[in-house]
Amino acid sequence: MNTDNTENTENAEDPETGRSKDELLAEAVALRTRGEAEQARERLVALADRHPGDAVIAYQTAWTHDALGLEAEAVAYYETALAGTDLPDQDRRGALVGLGSTFRILGRYEKAVVTLRGGLAEFPDDGALRTFLAMALFNTGEHDEAMRILLELLATTSDDPSVRSYRAAIGHYAKDLREVVQGP
Repeated sequence: MNTDNTENTENAEDPETGRSKDELLAEAVALRTRGEAEQARERLVALADRHPGDAVIAYQTAWTHDALGLEAEAVAYYETALAGTDLPDQDRRGALVGLGSTFRILGRYEKAVVTLRGGLAEFPDDGALRTFLAMALFNTGEHDEAMRILLELLATTSDDPSVRSYRAAIGHYAKDLREVVQGP
């Protein structure tokens, strides 16, 4: 089988515009970047309809829906993006944060926690994933774990000089905020 032919078919020119899939995607992303999110959304939805399994297009379409406050519509696009195998790591991180935070804002807290924990299993050092997981844990009533995550993140990433001077203490207290030392 000629894989070059498959690739050429996948990125063949659009019959209406004469442009390739990649050109159309870049143009839609540029529209969103310039603040023309609704026009970008229209183009991305049409592109996603023509290329339903394309993870990168699905991710960009989800992102644009989120940017417009259309979180419920973004979910299916995020799920398509994450199911694909051609999503670059940086976009996969973004899709995991996006889907997890979208589930959270839609009140689907347990799904948010599962999604964000899964994201952290893949990208354990990602601060955005940890932050959104802490928010979702707060929403599920897991306040101790939420505070632990945020305090550890603060202690390890803050450039604030006063926070840096207390990093060890903050890191220690993050492990158990309920710890009490008995005095004399």
